[in-house]
Amino acid sequence: MTALSVNVNKVAVLRNSRGGSQPDVVTAAQTCIDAGVDGITVHPRPDMRHIKPHDVYALAEMLTVEYNIEGNPYAGPDGDYPGFMTLIRDVSPTQVTFVPDTDDQLTSDHGWALAAHAGRLRPLIAECKALGCRVSLFMNPEPAEYALARELGADRIELYTEAYARAWGSPDQGESLQHYRLAAKAAQGAGLEVNAGHDLNLDNLGAFLTIEGISEVSIGHAVIADALRFGLHETVCRYRTVMSAT
Repeated sequence: MTALSVNVNKVAVLRNSRGGSQPDVVTAAQTCIDAGVDGITVHPRPDMRHIKPHDVYALAEMLTVEYNIEGNPYAGPDGDYPGFMTLIRDVSPTQVTFVPDTDDQLTSDHGWALAAHAGRLRPLIAECKALGCRVSLFMNPEPAEYALARELGADRIELYTEAYARAWGSPDQGESLQHYRLAAKAAQGAGLEVNAGHDLNLDNLGAFLTIEGISEVSIGHAVIADALRFGLHETVCRYRTVMSAT
């Protein structure tokens, strides 16, 4: 069955907007765990717009499920931000997801162009694996570089699913789903496991999971938005129900 990892970034956004410690990221993570998630995801950025370094360490101390830390491996120290790879070295999470984002992006909006980054990524992937971390690369649903991802040492890719989410409910929905189905098959054929994430929600998740062999979905914004209606525990249960039905 596909694993569900909940991204708790937006809990930190709300906390940071007011200052102080509420809502508490660790408490939110524990609520998700109590509701049956398989993992917790965070994306610590240098601008610390949501998850802060102390959150990364606090979660590492308490998590009893898989820990996925995503971000740009090139992000170095900046003020109170110690650098992405420093966080990884300190915490050794279950999974590291490399994302080619920059501080001026509102959110992650594209996958890696691997050919241009292969030389720089290869030793970083090797270092993460030496730490015992599984490595996933955030990729567009275009198979041309999947063999290179595997050759660089990645264990998985995470399919960037915004295009699928945007096509949901439109005449292009079926074509988009098939596009992702073929991408997943190509990645698996290259020896990679497949994760997925970005704008997946209660409405579109079930259809997406008709794609065979999706190892994990990472969902954050939609979970927190739904939690405003249903509560966080109930929301996670609803996502688990959708996933168990596929």
